[in-house]
Amino acid sequence: MSQKVYCIAMFRAKCGQEDALFKVLQSLEPNAHREDGCIQYLVTRHIKSDFATGESFPIVFNEIWKDKAAFEAHCQRKEIVEFFEQQCVAEDGLVEAHNVCVYSDQANHYDAPIL
Repeated sequence: MSQKVYCIAMFRAKCGQEDALFKVLQSLEPNAHREDGCIQYLVTRHIKSDFATGESFPIVFNEIWKDKAAFEAHCQRKEIVEFFEQQCVAEDGLVEAHNVCVYSDQANHYDAPIL
């Protein structure tokens, strides 16, 4: 059974700050890639396609972690805490809005005993 955790971390930059925010987020990638349990950690930009017309924040981190403990350890790293404090919470930060969600690839009650 897979214990992987998938994180989608979406960001909307303040007006005129999208390129600056993208660079700041890119700077987080190298250290994350060295973390135990990091399988994928990639910042991406939304692009237009006639085959994918849904709505999204303009910048999205696509993350895969070995398990929930690895993801939660990442979230508590000084570099990540400081990013959220400086860019998402602080008045002068680059982020207008953000949304971070985690997912599992397991169905509810996967491999539960049959009663």
